[in-house]
Amino acid sequence: MFHGEYGGYGFMGFGWIFIILIIILIVFIFRNRDESGKSKAQDILDERYAKGEIDLEEYREKSKHLAD
Repeated sequence: MFHGEYGGYGFMGFGWIFIILIIILIVFIFRNRDESGKSKAQDILDERYAKGEIDLEEYREKSKHLAD
């Protein structure tokens, strides 16, 4: 029985591993996002500003940095 140039499962085995790694990467990228698309870090920054722990200038600077 002919199994192709690489024999057995060959590249197909590595193909599945590659697909699984891509899925893990996508989950990792989006796991810190909530329904609104804002990151948890932005939520914390919003809270700190609302509590008066940081001023408007610092809030804007840090928000801009998070958006990058």
